[in-house]
Amino acid sequence: MCPPSHFEVTYSINPWMEPDKPTDAPLATVQWERLRALLVTLGHRVDVVSPRPGLPDMVFAANAATVVDGRVLAARYRYPQRSGEEPAYQAWFAEHGYPVLRPRYVNEGEGDMLPTGTRILAGTGFRTDERAHAEAAEYFGLPVVTLRLVDPYFYHLDTALAVLGHDEIMYYPGAFSPESQAVLRELYPTAIQAGAADAAVFGLNAISDGRHVLLPQAATHLTERLRAAGFEPIDVDLSELLKAGGSAKCCALELRDQESS
Repeated sequence: MCPPSHFEVTYSINPWMEPDKPTDAPLATVQWERLRALLVTLGHRVDVVSPRPGLPDMVFAANAATVVDGRVLAARYRYPQRSGEEPAYQAWFAEHGYPVLRPRYVNEGEGDMLPTGTRILAGTGFRTDERAHAEAAEYFGLPVVTLRLVDPYFYHLDTALAVLGHDEIMYYPGAFSPESQAVLRELYPTAIQAGAADAAVFGLNAISDGRHVLLPQAATHLTERLRAAGFEPIDVDLSELLKAGGSAKCCALELRDQESS
């Protein structure tokens, strides 16, 4: 995770970002700290990457890379406004002994690549180049399922789909092409499907450890469905970061080391 010390909305690279609206970096930090503390309380280790001035979106650590079996496929951002994050995160991984592959094609880390127990679900349509899916499959040795996003408000896969466990997901069908909806129905016939209202408050931008699911408090119907499915939903408030099009999952990159995969 990376603190939002320099958080602000000064440009617009997704429909959520409106530079004319004020942002409150201290409030964003308070909300972020609560999320970090909650993860620690639940028993998870949280490594903190130092923020750098001039990189207001660096708080969205999930976009920095995809990590499987201790190996890192680094991000390559679509927009130049975020390209400065690439060396910052790559330096952190190198300092901590992770092998890092710098990609040939645009990919935005766990924003668009969500590993499960047996495959990687990979988004395309707005940010990640579809050719990056084959690059990830070769590097990690896992099958990659391409899912096409069609609604610009759900510009990353992790805004429209969350991995709850090895074979369990939740998603918003309206964010995907008809072909991708069919793929998801076939692979995950018992998946939790979110409605438009819960998706619009970023209810699917959630963190799951297989039991606890941290998601925006405004996603009330999704919370009920998670509880009915045997999960323990935990409400979090990241309303300030939503002004940049991010929530809980965007703030946390999972480090899947060999011993934990």
